[in-house]
Amino acid sequence: MKIGVIGATGKAGSLITSEALQRGHQVTAIVRHPEKLKLKLPVLAKDLFALRTADLTDFDVVVDAFRAPTGQEEQHQTSLQHLVDILHGTAVRLLVVGGAGSLYVDDAQTMRLYETPAFKDEWKPTSVNMGEALIKLQQVTDVQWTYLSPAAAFLADAPRTGSYQVGGERLLTNAAGKSEISFADFAIAMVDEIEKPQHIQQRFTVASR
Repeated sequence: MKIGVIGATGKAGSLITSEALQRGHQVTAIVRHPEKLKLKLPVLAKDLFALRTADLTDFDVVVDAFRAPTGQEEQHQTSLQHLVDILHGTAVRLLVVGGAGSLYVDDAQTMRLYETPAFKDEWKPTSVNMGEALIKLQQVTDVQWTYLSPAAAFLADAPRTGSYQVGGERLLTNAAGKSEISFADFAIAMVDEIEKPQHIQQRFTVASR
C-alpha cells in the first residue's frame, strides 16, 4: 500500500512511518525538513499548507501527524481543513493523529476531557482547536477520513506491548484505571486501521489494556 505520512519526523509520525515500513508498505515522508529523518525512505519535501491535490493522489492513504506550533494552535483547524479541501472527491483515505481532549468522560457524552476541572489550562489551546477541527471533519461526507484519538496520557517512553483496546467517543481506561497508551502501540493501531479499515468517517480511540 502507498502511504504518505505528514509530519514523519515527529514523535507519532516517525513511529507510524517505522511501523508501516516494517509491514512492507511503500511509505513517503511528507516533511519540511528531510534532514531530520532517521529512516531512509522517499521524501516529499513540502509544507502541509502548500500541498495540492496532485501531490497526494498517488497515495492510497495519507496520515496527518501534523502538530501545530505553540501559539499557533488554530493551525490544527486550518491544516485539517486544507487537507479535506484538496482530498474532496478523491479515493485517498485520510487518517488523522488526533487528540484525547475532545473525548467524552461520561456515557451521556455531555462533558469532554478538556472541560473537566483537572484539565490544565496550558493544554487547552491545542485540545480545543483539535476538538473544533474534529467537529468540522465529522460533517465531511466526500472524504474517506478516520480520526484516531489516543488515551489521556500519550506516553513517548512507554514500551511497545503490541496490545491495545478500542473505543469510540468515550475516554478509555485500562485494568489499572489509567487512561494511557504508548506512542508505539498507538502506531500499531494506526497501521492496523490502514490495513483493515474499521472506522471510515468515524473517530475512534485506543488505550492500553
